[in-house]
Formats: sequence, structure tokens, C-alpha cells
Amino acid sequence: MVTLKKETQITGNGLMKNKPCTVKFFPSDSGKIRYFVGGEEFTADAENVVSTEHCVVLGKNKAKAMLTEHLTAALAFCGIDSLDICMDEMEVPALDGSSKEWVKLFKEAGIDKPIFYNPKKYTVSEPVYYLNGKTSLVILPDDDLFISYAVNYNHPDLRQCWINYNPKNQDEIIEARTFGFYKDLKKFQMLGFAQGVTFDNTVGLKEEGYTTVLRSDKEPVKHKMLDLIGDLYLTGVNPLNMRCQILAKEAGHAVHIKVAKILKDKLIECK
Repeated sequence: MVTLKKETQITGNGLMKNKPCTVKFFPSDSGKIRYFVGGEEFTADAENVVSTEHCVVLGKNKAKAMLTEHLTAALAFCGIDSLDICMDEMEVPALDGSSKEWVKLFKEAGIDKPIFYNPKKYTVSEPVYYLNGKTSLVILPDDDLFISYAVNYNHPDLRQCWINYNPKNQDEIIEARTFGFYKDLKKFQMLGFAQGVTFDNTVGLKEEGYTTVLRSDKEPVKHKMLDLIGDLYLTGVNPLNMRCQILAKEAGHAVHIKVAKILKDKLIECK
């Protein structure tokens, strides 16, 4: 098990409702990522996803943890698999819109790994796939990890565009911010969403260019990769410890979670 060396916490506003929330993290030997919200306890598990509209929402009964994907991606990148998370509101802080501040927080608290730690590797017993029109997510057994994400957005820089994951661009994926079409922002805000969107935590796609300077080339596609890693972490196996080809095309949270639920029963430990 890998947890934190000490307690830590962070406060920030949510991306959807813009309410401040303090999240406290406690080292744990449970072997699970457990959320404690509104008197309820639930784990970071695909079966506990109650919504994928706009973001991933975990929950139990009336208690929820909204916008968990950037946090769970940070847990994946840090290799943490045992932690207790306590929230005083039901939306995880957006912070800078990526996993960068979460990773920084965990590293500053210290990551507690056993001596000579070597994480188990997993593959799939058979191909796992979701195909629906232009959308697809396919996971195939392989000797190593390969992840590719392709998009085709109505934006001059993001048509028929894809990126591949490798350790050299890991930091660029970690710091890739959430994004959306700038022309849709007012509509979403009128509906009660995206209240916490700022020019710092969200990349707005304009007809030409962006509302902010990109942190790296193809930052929105890298954020899709970030979301995928965070969502597949809900299988109970860190996707960065999988020996698989993971091929995604124009997918999103709903598809990621559907596949994660299927994948849970197909993962086997590598010999």
C-alpha cells in the first residue's frame, strides 16, 4: 500500500458551483481510497459513480463528491492507493483546473511507500471495448503500457488531433487544464453550472485561438488523457500500472466510466 506520510489539506472553490470546500487527507492502511462526506462513507470506485454529466460525481445516498477526476488522476500519478479523504462540501476544489496542485500537495506531505516497493502490474484477460459511432474506447493486452487519445473538435488546432502518453510528457498531462468552448460559457452559467470558471483554471476554445496561453502544445487533448487516467483509476487498479494498449477516440467521462465498470472484471495480475 502507498499512502501519505502525514495529514494535509487544501481549500478552494468548486468549478461548477463555485462554493469553497476544504479537503483533508489522512494516511490510511485500508488499501482503499475512502471519501467521507456529509456523514457518509464511500470508496473511489466506478460502481459508486452517480453522475458523469459535466464531471465525475461519486456518492452514496445524498452525499456526493463532485469533480473527482483531477484528484484521482493525481493519486494515479503519485501511485497512492490508500487514503482517507474528508470534505466539508460536496464539490472538490477546481484549483488550477488540472492535477498539478494535487500532485504538489501530495509530494509536499510526503508519499509513504514500503521499502523496495514494486507495484503489481495488470493486464486484461481479453479485449475490452466500447464502440458507438465516432466514439470508441478499446483496451487490449500488451507487454507494456500504451495510451493514445484522439479528438476531432470544431477548432482549427484540434481537428483530427491526438496524443500518446509517455513518461517524457507526463508533467504536461498533469498540468493540462480543463477546457470548453468559450461561446457556451454563459449558457452553462445560466443553467447553474461552470460558476467557478476563470481564465486561469479553464482553457476557453475560441473560433481562433484560446482565452489563455496554453501551458503546452495540444493542452486540451492532454487534459482528455488526464481525465481518462483519473476515470480508469476507479477500477481499483492504477491505469499507469497496466500492461495494455488503451486507445480512446472522442470519448468522455460517461464512456470512460462504462468501460471502467467492464474493465474491473477483466483485469488480471501479470505473472
